[in-house]
Amino acid sequence: MDATQTTAEPAATRRPAADPLAAYRAADFAWYGLDEGWTGRRWLGQVGNGQNPRAAQSDTPDYGTLGHGDEPARGPEPRDTRRFAVVVTVARREVRRSADNTGTLEATSASSAAWLAGAGLLAATWPGNLDRTLRQHWLDQQSTLAWDLADDLDGPAWSSLTLPVNGVPQPFRYRESEYGWVLAGEAPGVLIGAYGRSVSAYGIGFTTVPDLESYDGR
Repeated sequence: MDATQTTAEPAATRRPAADPLAAYRAADFAWYGLDEGWTGRRWLGQVGNGQNPRAAQSDTPDYGTLGHGDEPARGPEPRDTRRFAVVVTVARREVRRSADNTGTLEATSASSAAWLAGAGLLAATWPGNLDRTLRQHWLDQQSTLAWDLADDLDGPAWSSLTLPVNGVPQPFRYRESEYGWVLAGEAPGVLIGAYGRSVSAYGIGFTTVPDLESYDGR
């Protein structure tokens, strides 16, 4: 018998590669990304549960991200030159019981989108002068600040910005920091957050994504 035949895995036992789009397609809401004004690279981010009472019984996500430009760094970079914008889509969820039935979960709001966008920007930022231990302390402190800021969208840390959503001007709340920018607002059926660096937030627009294949780089 040929040696290659003895080591080859039978075709019937091979498992197909997991579909990275499956979690996105399980959503019960429309996904948003940058509109056709963005001509650069597009990539899949992450999806998550946590707000949906059906999450224990299904794979329906509550939020997720679609990226544009350079993907997140895998580690600290002495000089971060990445250019990116990430759109966070958050499902509209009403007040409901928690999965363990011990309390209630708040309804999602623009603050929910602002928090997820702020946390995303922090996770994508690696201060080059910090080791992993110190970075965790930095991340904890900055996450607390981002939470407080997201809870006060009408506060002085935020300004107003109008951007197109499916071609229709929509109001957003916007803030900048030394790490990049964050914005949050509403769209038909969902809430939108976004964060970025070295991409002007003033020149972007959002649109529903009918074809997620354009974000799948396989």
